[in-house]
Amino acid sequence: QVHLVESGGGLVQAGDSLRLSCTTSGGTFSAYVMGWFRQAPGKEREFVAAISWGGGSTYYTDTVKGRFTISRDNAKNTMYLQMNSLKPEDTAVYYCAAREAYYSIYDTLPSGYHIWGQGTQVTVSS
Repeated sequence: QVHLVESGGGLVQAGDSLRLSCTTSGGTFSAYVMGWFRQAPGKEREFVAAISWGGGSTYYTDTVKGRFTISRDNAKNTMYLQMNSLKPEDTAVYYCAAREAYYSIYDTLPSGYHIWGQGTQVTVSS
């Protein structure tokens, strides 16, 4: 089973950019659909974006479309989330998650993913 570790979070100002990375080990990275989720204080974990095993298909929640870009490099066993034009409401702990490649990227429920990283904090000040 693949092991996930997020990095790249931090404190930025509104309008700034960040790139999150999800580095994997211990499994066949290309065998998994990958997703990004986030959880703000006092709120439920929510879907941000997902990418198919080969990277050819992506899906975003409406609130980040046009600002965030999900990508993956299977040769490096790493997934990325490029976040531009950040807003204070993007503040949350961001998690990467994995599920087997035969699952749909359009299923956005956290319960659909069974492998999770530990999370990385993103804080956007106004």
